[in-house]
Amino acid sequence: MKMMFFKMVVALALVLGFTSCNNTRKGVVSYQTMETECLGSELDGSHTVRAWGTGRYVGDAKEQAKKQAVYDCLFTGILRGKGSCEARPIVTEANAREKYQAYFDKFFADGGEYLKYISMKDRRPGSWTHARMKGGITCSMVIRVDYAGLRVKLTEDGILK
Repeated sequence: MKMMFFKMVVALALVLGFTSCNNTRKGVVSYQTMETECLGSELDGSHTVRAWGTGRYVGDAKEQAKKQAVYDCLFTGILRGKGSCEARPIVTEANAREKYQAYFDKFFADGGEYLKYISMKDRRPGSWTHARMKGGITCSMVIRVDYAGLRVKLTEDGILK
């Protein structure tokens, strides 16, 4: 996962580097990291985040962005963006992803349980973007993740104690 993230960052940096060398263009080229970032916290225990995904097609990239949003909430926490989001990951046990691999593989399968804990309520025109790269498509999406619901689900399933 880290290697794929590293490749995406390098590819994005190369694309931005080549476009900034064009002398006919008089604009400023911005750099965006591809880390999940907090956009806001809701009163129902959910957080609105911007997540990134890559895939061969736009649909694949969107699906990966949804998975990445839930994955970051569970295992890495949301470190960028507004401070109103819970920065800590939900699962704090060391090596929990490996320990409960069968559970999480099923949870993150295409069309899996993770879809019950995301919402596209904050979807508006321009709330997702995509860029074509040599290796496929990179997409960013605004997704609402139900932190409270995830915590209850994992407690019921015996992952959290």
